[in-house]
Amino acid sequence: MRNVAVVKYPESARDGLVANATGADGRTRDRVAQLLLERGATTAAQLGTALGLSPAAIRKHLDAMLAEHLVETREVRSTGPRGRGRPAKAFVLTAAARETFPHFYDGIASAALHWIAEHAGPEAVARFAAEQVGPLEARLRAAVCQAGDDPIGRAEALAGALTAEGYAANATTIASGGQLCQHHCPVAHVAAEFPQLCDAETEVISRIVGTHVQRLATIAHGDGVCTTHIPSPNKQARTTVRTGT
Repeated sequence: MRNVAVVKYPESARDGLVANATGADGRTRDRVAQLLLERGATTAAQLGTALGLSPAAIRKHLDAMLAEHLVETREVRSTGPRGRGRPAKAFVLTAAARETFPHFYDGIASAALHWIAEHAGPEAVARFAAEQVGPLEARLRAAVCQAGDDPIGRAEALAGALTAEGYAANATTIASGGQLCQHHCPVAHVAAEFPQLCDAETEVISRIVGTHVQRLATIAHGDGVCTTHIPSPNKQARTTVRTGT
């Protein structure tokens, strides 16, 4: 599930493809990108003809998109006699550019989980979620293995590891312990229907930091940030005594 509609930073297709372009240039670049998406490898001459642009104009847009790693070039294989000059080059969208277009992975993932729940029950969804976060847990453990035994210190290391995974996380110290905040959730739309995904992720956080944690808010349920409270060992001990008394 980690790779379902994985977007490192939530941007629309237009924002992603025209990162540094505005106005008419941005709109033209969108048209170039859309045409490349529909046709695949296309030469500059073909793009210019389709969009009614001069060779110089289309080259300006393609050069900008090359600089932003939105397109890459491929040599065009000629089936006829080789003419003079350099071989023609075709342009294709990069994987990063393709990710900026809308995807429908969320719908497929949601339908699959509905099927699992209907045929095997909610417990099967929970088991599926636990298995899916397994590889993520392994990567996170490797990233925080040098952070020592203090839960707050491990939470800070965990925040950095989660950020590298695309969750845009940070950890802060508060009076009752620590607070881990995740500002992006790759599976928020699916988790809104299946909280087992959030539960599995919370259990991963708990195991990695080495203490019980409590989810205070989640993006999947309409909050702006996924917030997890990590009690300090001293606070947790005092709370346990009061509860027992």
